[in-house]
Amino acid sequence: MNRLTFIRELRLLTPNDFNYVFSQSIRVGSPYITLVARKSSLSHPRLGFAIAKKQVKRAHERNRIKRLMREYFRLAQHELPAIDVIVMAKAAVIELDNAALRQVLDKVWQRLIVMQQSKS
Repeated sequence: MNRLTFIRELRLLTPNDFNYVFSQSIRVGSPYITLVARKSSLSHPRLGFAIAKKQVKRAHERNRIKRLMREYFRLAQHELPAIDVIVMAKAAVIELDNAALRQVLDKVWQRLIVMQQSKS
């Protein structure tokens, strides 16, 4: 049985981790969010956030976005390839309710997986 937890090993934590992803990345975006990804040398995917206050001003809105992304990642982690992903939000994301944001995430993640597989 697969564990559906979001443990520390599944997070991008250090500036070196973020710099590694940003250095040679694949970008997939929508009008609401952008996913920046790079193939990982690890056997599992990892997730990080770069949600700027300039884009999403209120803390509770940034926290909602991160909470939904973590939950989406937690449930899908065993189907994802071994990639490091950074989530960047755009200002328009605050207009979406939770269900609409999940639909956007579905589309963007699927495009990212297809691009990652075609690059490999």
